[in-house]
Amino acid sequence: MRKLLALPVLSADAVSSVAYGPEAMLAVLVLAGTAGLAYSLPVAGAIVFLMFAVGLSYRQTIRAYPHGGGSYIVASDNLGRTPGLVAAAGLMTDYILTVAVSIASGIAAITSALPSPAPATVPLGVGAILLLLAGNLRGVRQAGTLFAAPTYAFVAAMFALIGFGLADAADRGFEPGPAAVPAVTETVGLLLIMRAFSSGATAMTGIEAISNAVPAFKPVEWRNARTTLTWMVGLLIAMFAGIVVLIHLAQVVPSAQETALSQLARLSFGTGWGYVFVQAATAAVLLLAANTAYNDFPRVLSLLARDGYAPRVFLRLGDRLAHSNGILLLSLAAALVFVAFDGLTGALIPLYAVGVFLAFTLSQAGMVVHWWRLRDRHWRKSLFFNATGGLLSAVVFITAGISKFTSGAWVAIVAVALFLVVTTRIRRHYEAAREALRLHPHLIELPAHSPEGPSPSPERRLPRVVGGRTATAAGNGEDEELPEEIQHLSVVALASLDLAAMRTLAYAASLQQPVLALHISLTEEEARRFRDYWTLWGDHLPLEIVVSPYRAVVAPLVHCIEGLHRQHPGLTLTVILPEIVTSRRSHQFLHSRTASRLRRALRPLPKIVITTVPFHLQPGRPLPSVTSE
Repeated sequence: MRKLLALPVLSADAVSSVAYGPEAMLAVLVLAGTAGLAYSLPVAGAIVFLMFAVGLSYRQTIRAYPHGGGSYIVASDNLGRTPGLVAAAGLMTDYILTVAVSIASGIAAITSALPSPAPATVPLGVGAILLLLAGNLRGVRQAGTLFAAPTYAFVAAMFALIGFGLADAADRGFEPGPAAVPAVTETVGLLLIMRAFSSGATAMTGIEAISNAVPAFKPVEWRNARTTLTWMVGLLIAMFAGIVVLIHLAQVVPSAQETALSQLARLSFGTGWGYVFVQAATAAVLLLAANTAYNDFPRVLSLLARDGYAPRVFLRLGDRLAHSNGILLLSLAAALVFVAFDGLTGALIPLYAVGVFLAFTLSQAGMVVHWWRLRDRHWRKSLFFNATGGLLSAVVFITAGISKFTSGAWVAIVAVALFLVVTTRIRRHYEAAREALRLHPHLIELPAHSPEGPSPSPERRLPRVVGGRTATAAGNGEDEELPEEIQHLSVVALASLDLAAMRTLAYAASLQQPVLALHISLTEEEARRFRDYWTLWGDHLPLEIVVSPYRAVVAPLVHCIEGLHRQHPGLTLTVILPEIVTSRRSHQFLHSRTASRLRRALRPLPKIVITTVPFHLQPGRPLPSVTSE
């Protein structure tokens, strides 16, 4: 992407947080009345410094990870497996709450201008999530130019609002306007200031998006990404500081009926087109910010699945080249959170800061370890920036966890703990399954030929083809009435060469019918590796390898089987697949459900049979001793 396109697309989450970050800070300070609101500028100044420091930190991350350095990757590479999982948990929580908070804030922008739909906040929010779900399942995320417009419109609206507000304040000598006297429910203290600081710091959400997407930039990728990040942080600081100053000068008090931005827009533009533009741009960019999570959440989930910490079903791409299962999970989780908290932005904010700054902290700590190990040119400067960003992020994380624990932060902490438990148990199961399925050289003899002599050539094992049809074909219909009239071809679909695959191949060969092995590889490298394994096994059967770079498995299988059916219409094709059967029902969803999907896809075609050969995984089961005689 060009920088002018990448800036709005990748910074939508960060810049849109201006719509709720300043108000979240003020919503805490106002509990102490006028005395609490007096601290708005100092607290905002601390948040601005935090934005600057973390922005500099992520510039170093982009330089160190030019192929994309999200918190999960950085923490895993430099701190180890468990910190990487904790960072992933923080990211996943962040993305779920990004959808919920952005939708809640966007609806608040709409109901501030049009109060009548306010009672239907929850149905409207769920409807918006369903709209995002449908759009992303159809691949709408790729429409970068379309998504750039709302971000630029919001930036223009904010600078217009700040400009008009400052001009109006200049006419009265920058004296704050008359202030309403809010009710006092708490006293000013360190805990209140800490809560306000952590709430306002949620304006930094999405700041790591550019470091995740470095390969998406035009060359030189890392340099263009750093430039774009600098512009994004600059815009974020300018808008955040400008809105806080305007709120201070106008003496705006947070209200449950109208957002602070809406109040400022009314003061500057009345209820005319200027006000409508500000509210429409705000709602649009918040909807776009929610949509950015639909890109990052499934990507992190697919990385976890690749490493064995999440079900492998999340590796699969849909027909529109989107991680459909990850998109569905994100939509379900965000909708549940949104409904549970009644679609209220203020109620969701305490959960937000914990996940965001947990991921920030571990990412920057990982970068400190990275520079300490590498010690290349300018490593001391980079280490200092990352250490500063990590320390400040840790302060915000601890502050949010302590000060907002009873307000909802405990939910995010419990979610992170549950995430660790579930992912480690999934990894443990996959490791046990891999050990049970692994081919052991001392247990399996790999023959070079059968005892009767050399194995027959692949051509002799398949039916002869004459004029595009099998010589023994009975016809195209399913009208065979005698066993000898049925001509078979067994197609064994293999994901890997393990004990389950060997059992399936043995079963297919025992039918005394021609057998074709079929393997779907995700990369050329994987295809070469499988071919090497197949040669080591003895290359006893004909093998067809299909490379599917989009991680699709069922569609290429269906395409190959349909091709065989068209080429040999007289054959009855029996598709045989290994099936992993677990001792616990809860573990079964961690393994492929390819057979049922193939049945649905191939049901319209005649003379095709789908069958599975079960391989039972049992705790403590001894490895079978298999030899070829």
